[in-house]
Parts: sequence; structure tokens; C-alpha cells
Amino acid sequence: MTEKVATRDAYGDALVSLGKKRNDVVVLDADLSGSTKTSKFAKVFPDRFFNIGIAEQDMMGTAAGLAIGGKLPFVSTFAVFATGRAWEQVRQSICYPNLNVKIVASHSGVTVGEDGGSHQSVEDIAVMRVIPHMTVIVPADGPETLQAIEAAAEYKGPCYVRVGRNKVPTLFGADYKFKIGKAHVFNEGKDAAIIAAGIMVAEALRARDLLKAEGIDVGVIDMSTIKPLDTGAVTAAAMRCGAIVTAEEHSIIGGLGGAVAEALAESAPVPMARIGIKDRFGTSGDQEALLKHYGLSASDLAMAVKEVIKKKR
Repeated sequence: MTEKVATRDAYGDALVSLGKKRNDVVVLDADLSGSTKTSKFAKVFPDRFFNIGIAEQDMMGTAAGLAIGGKLPFVSTFAVFATGRAWEQVRQSICYPNLNVKIVASHSGVTVGEDGGSHQSVEDIAVMRVIPHMTVIVPADGPETLQAIEAAAEYKGPCYVRVGRNKVPTLFGADYKFKIGKAHVFNEGKDAAIIAAGIMVAEALRARDLLKAEGIDVGVIDMSTIKPLDTGAVTAAAMRCGAIVTAEEHSIIGGLGGAVAEALAESAPVPMARIGIKDRFGTSGDQEALLKHYGLSASDLAMAVKEVIKKKR
């Protein structure tokens, strides 16, 4: 782990890079371009940037129209608005006709911090994952975000990419290759495996170090694509370790934990624990305090690993 970069900043940089390579890329925002970092694209390509205003439903419909017209639209606002206020338009106008629209939502999860529970989206992965045709991606750091946006641009069909507000540790180097639907295995482990997404990947790696000091060998897997899930990686970890912990900055209902539990139930049932938001709304506070409040810190993950190991046969 080296320098810290916010994944929303990496998204803004990725858009500029894409815009230089592809004339069909257009960007839409709902009056939040300074926060979502689409403002970077707007400065370089003002004729291909559209501020739709505080009208997220209209923005999704406009993006659908642009896609039908042969453009490659990237649509951004806060996660709570992109997936909540505009859910019907995402379903009916984008996913039902399977249009090539990329929704990149920022300020996700509880680490929005002081904005409080009304703006902390802890349901967005679940409500996007359930829609047919939708691909769901949650990058762990800046470099993975850059590659995920490039991959989404090449992929044909709707994509939801979840990025965050605050700076996170850089986990990947120049040799990393992101692929939609493919997990990255940091460590295989033999006692248990932590399957994490987004900011929780860094916490999982810290938890591994804590447990290693106690003689516990834990694998860490970055499951950056929630849908389609890399079920092969899930099954392999279960067969190898016999115990699984999932870690996400999202509700344990319907997100990464739910997806992994479904895969395990069908192919390799083993003891597991889901670490995430336990059927609650968010609350106001700074990032570190909120991670501790909701039991999402590295020490919480380490404790969950110990408990799930006890359940192994």
C-alpha cells in the first residue's frame, strides 16, 4: 500500500483519457461535476459534457437516447441518487433495452461521512445487481478504477461502477490487469479467506497482517466485479480454506455477501460470515469512526475470521 488516491479522482482522469481516444464518449452529470470529478472531462471536452441539472431521472433517459444515437454515455451523480431516485429509468430505459450506458456513481457507502444517513448509499449494489443485463463493478483503488472504466467502455451493455469520496491506499501496480468478472487473489491462505470489494480490500489486507502475527493464514480476494460474480474463485477459496468472510461497505443484504452466500450454497457450502452494514441506515461521522461504528475495521474482520474458523468441521 503506497499513496492514497480517491477512486472518484481516478474516474475523472480515466474519462479524460477515454475522451482523447474516443470521439463517441459523452459525459452527463446532475449538477455535481465538481464532486464526481466529471468536471475534469468538462474542462477538456466542453462540447461533449452535459450538465442535466438536479434531474437524475431525466439524465438517465437522456443517456439512453444518446446511446441509441451511437454515443457512449458515462452518467454520474451520487450513488444514492443514481440508484434510488432514478431506479425506474435505469431499469426501463437503459437495462430493459440493454443499452450501452455506463453509470459511475460516487460518494457511495458510509464513508461519505458527515453527509449523514440520507446521503450514504448502502443499498446501491443490491438494487443494481438485481436488474437483468446490468454489470456491477466496485474498484478497490485508483489504478483498478482506471482500468475498470477502460473495461466498461469496451464492454457492450449497461454497467454500474461504484466509486468513493475519500482517498484510499493504492494496492495495485503497473503489472495489474483488470478483467470484468474476474477476481484478483492477493493471497490464497489455508485457514480462511476474506472476499472483499471496494475500500474493504485494504482493510482485509490489514486484517491478514494482524492474523498472520497470530499464526493464522488468511487469503484475501478482491472481488471487484459483483456481477457477474467470479464463482470459480469463490468455490476455489471455499474448497481450499473451508471458511469464508465477506467484507463490504454496503448492506449485507443483496450485496457482495449475498452474492457469495448464494454461490457457496449452490456449489461449496462452508461456514461464512458477512461483514458489512447490518440492515441499518448510515449516520454522520468521519470515515475512521464510521468504519469502527459499523464493525468494518481490520480488527473487526480479524475477529470475524477467528469466529468463522471455529465453525469449520
